[in-house]
Amino acid sequence: MPGYGSAVDLQEIAPRLWHWTAPHPDWTPNANKGGRGWGQDVSSYALVADDAFVIFDPLVPVDEPDGFWSALDGDVEHHGPPAIVITLYWHARSAKEIAGRYDGATVWAPAPAARHVARRVGYTHTYPGDDALPAGIRAHDTGLRGEMVLYLPSHKALLFGDMVLDGVRLLPKSWLPKRATLESVRASLRPLLDEDVELLLLTHGGPVAEDARAKLEAALDG
Repeated sequence: MPGYGSAVDLQEIAPRLWHWTAPHPDWTPNANKGGRGWGQDVSSYALVADDAFVIFDPLVPVDEPDGFWSALDGDVEHHGPPAIVITLYWHARSAKEIAGRYDGATVWAPAPAARHVARRVGYTHTYPGDDALPAGIRAHDTGLRGEMVLYLPSHKALLFGDMVLDGVRLLPKSWLPKRATLESVRASLRPLLDEDVELLLLTHGGPVAEDARAKLEAALDG
């Protein structure tokens, strides 16, 4: 994805793995009141595999849409239509726009939250389900609000929607559904430490490479 305009904050963070940020259109200062919520700029990621072009929780940058679309058009020309993977229903973001632009694009929704995702974008696949995720990606069901954490074995990376934020820290307690606790979140996420982890991909925050596993373990230990 090297063709973006210079105004787009884009980085190739590892071979064939890309990261960009964009201001969320629904953000207000209250969303980060006290510095414990989420910031205006959110992250999206893209992976080019031998047999797939995968985009995660994508948001089109409003300040440089032409550069974004030009680059994405080139990627689709070279790698085929994208598989758009959504980690939770709040993160459908620009999936509808992207899927509508490219014939053959697929949209992957977490199975437990599929009916909620459908209010934002029509999906073609659910996961976990009968279909394996593209590029050998594996999904971990957090058990909360249908949110999934994704493991990218090609990069020994964990990709988080809302469960883990910049810092590295767990989501605020105020985000939890009824009867859920931060300890239940920790218990749900601890099996992720069984994976070989060298990189965290945070959609609220950004990529974390230095001491990634240790930082995740510290967050889960509280």
